[in-house]
Amino acid sequence: MINPLKYLNRHDLQILSHGFFHPGHCPVCERPTLFFRPCPYSREMREYYRCLWCRSTPRYRAVCLALEARFPGWRGLAIHESSPGGAVSEKLARLCPGYLASDYHAGQPFGTTVGRSRNEDLHRQTFPDAAFDLVVTLDVFEHLPYPDRAFREIARTLKPGGTHLFTVPCDLSAATVVRASLGADGQTVVHHQPPVYHGNPIDAKGSLVFRDWGRDLPDFIREACGMETEILRTRDFWRGLEPDLNEVYLSRKA
Repeated sequence: MINPLKYLNRHDLQILSHGFFHPGHCPVCERPTLFFRPCPYSREMREYYRCLWCRSTPRYRAVCLALEARFPGWRGLAIHESSPGGAVSEKLARLCPGYLASDYHAGQPFGTTVGRSRNEDLHRQTFPDAAFDLVVTLDVFEHLPYPDRAFREIARTLKPGGTHLFTVPCDLSAATVVRASLGADGQTVVHHQPPVYHGNPIDAKGSLVFRDWGRDLPDFIREACGMETEILRTRDFWRGLEPDLNEVYLSRKA
């Protein structure tokens, strides 16, 4: 019999001390698994409701379900993912020959390979028009100072009929809150709310949150680039999914 506790680190065990295991099937690693989760339900579920094997979180599992349901031929598509990290990025890189990953490295030439990936600024990309069938960003747009520019650039690089598939922390019961912005020089950060940082796989300092997105996000995208956005919400206990804060957004280029 498998002892799941030996696969957990100290932080996992701390979370589990206030939660439980349950069996299920993970859409990311595509195998029977045990999910461990905090209890009672809380916002921590978004990051710490994990698959025992691939360590995927609910938003990763929701993305994989969306990929299979809406893009069954995704393994043959041209896919650009910005700021990859985690089980979904590993799966895309392993199974999709047309997958290309990019990160942002300030001070380095854009369009060149830096470290593990291509160096790109989402606000002004070096890719040609209509280069990709699918663009993937997972929890990226809360960290961008000029999200309207980035949405326009993604629309430019998508082929006609292409899709921007993304996740972002979003409170659908409230309006978007701008937490920070850049000053007139484009460099000085102006804080409108107490600063909040999220983890960054290539920067130990983390990434500043510029926006807490809200229910007006689809309208913002429409005004920025003309793309219409569909919101997918899935509740599936067997696949370790709660819908709150784990929505998958699909913005399509007409």
